[in-house]
Amino acid sequence: MTWAIFYLVCFLVGVTLSVLSFVGGSWHLPHVHLHVPHSGHVAAPHAGGSGHAGTSNSADMPFFNFATITAFLAWFGGAGYLLTRYSTWVVTLVLVVSVVLGLTGASVVFLFIAKVLLAHSRELDPADYERVGALGRVISSIREGGTGEISFSLDGTRQVCGARSESGEALSRETEVVITRYERGIAYVRKYEDLAGEKP
Repeated sequence: MTWAIFYLVCFLVGVTLSVLSFVGGSWHLPHVHLHVPHSGHVAAPHAGGSGHAGTSNSADMPFFNFATITAFLAWFGGAGYLLTRYSTWVVTLVLVVSVVLGLTGASVVFLFIAKVLLAHSRELDPADYERVGALGRVISSIREGGTGEISFSLDGTRQVCGARSESGEALSRETEVVITRYERGIAYVRKYEDLAGEKP
């Protein structure tokens, strides 16, 4: 195998895997998860904000991941092939320059992912999706011992679900309530004013 063929194979493998990864992610095609050892961790910038809401998932992203490896192969192979075919450089110099250009391509991809794609991502907090304790409002009256409907906000999204009074009392529309438990798609609620008046 000549150096030109070696570089060409690296280039084709890198480009093919990059395209398949992009197409698979865009069209949600079946794909295989490739686990790359987490070496070379680089701290990426955190998104602004306070508390858990601003924690960036890019903070612990390894430099060597699937995207950067495929970018390295494509740039390394492409540069090596062109330099081998169209320059008079010695093999060692072509190899060194190809490696440098491959690492440059991988760095560009890494920075794009860390600073653009993951800049505003955050870790999910289970507490943001906990219905119990959420403040809501009755939108369909809950008759005595019966079922009505409430609306409440969950992680910034308006939710609607069936509801019953915890005490069995009737609750009219627009009553502010707190979800005390959630079972089988039904929220059991109490008046907010009753809970606010209780001692801790």
